[in-house]
Amino acid sequence: MPKHETKFCPRCLVKFECKVGSIALCQCSGFALSNEEKDFIATQYDDCLCGECIKQTILEYNTIKIYKTITWSF
Repeated sequence: MPKHETKFCPRCLVKFECKVGSIALCQCSGFALSNEEKDFIATQYDDCLCGECIKQTILEYNTIKIYKTITWSF
């Protein structure tokens, strides 16, 4: 039987089910993260994020990346 864990998202504190024993069914498997995005999340949080927070954190990372590109252009 696959191992599933109930976790609390360290970003928003929402309870969610992590399906580490069946990763293809886990909510995080729907994201194709670049290595840079994975590194950004790993530097911010020590544990899994819920799906909504993964989306928001990717958006935050990409916003910062674009901002840095724009500010370096001037």
